[in-house]
Amino acid sequence: MTKIDELMDKARDTMTVKRVYGEPYVKDGVTFIPAASVKGGGGAGEGEGGEKAPAGSGGGFGVSARPVGAYVIRGDDVSWVPAADTTRVIIVGEVVGVIALLVVRSVFRARRKRVMS
Repeated sequence: MTKIDELMDKARDTMTVKRVYGEPYVKDGVTFIPAASVKGGGGAGEGEGGEKAPAGSGGGFGVSARPVGAYVIRGDDVSWVPAADTTRVIIVGEVVGVIALLVVRSVFRARRKRVMS
C-alpha cells in the first residue's frame, strides 16, 4: 500500500457520519442528538525517482467541524434546536458597526463639502 492510499484510508475514517451526528444523549425521557457541520479537504502527490532525482511523495488532510444544533426527541415529537454561535454573532455585529460608522463619516464629509462650496 502506498503512502497516498494510507492517507486516503485515514481521510475516509475521519469523514464518517459519527463526525456529523454525535452519540444520542437521553435524560428524563428526552433524547438529544447533536449535529455538526464537517468540512474536509486534502491533497497528495507522488513521484518516481530517476537516475539523479530521488523518489518523492507527500500529502496532507484537514478537517473542520462546528456544532450546528441538535435534534430533540420527546416521545413522537421531533424538533430541531439550532446552536447559537456567539463568536460569529459578535464578529458580524462588529463588522456591521464599523461599516455603519464609515457610512456616517462619509455622509458628514459630503455634507461639509457641499456647505463649504
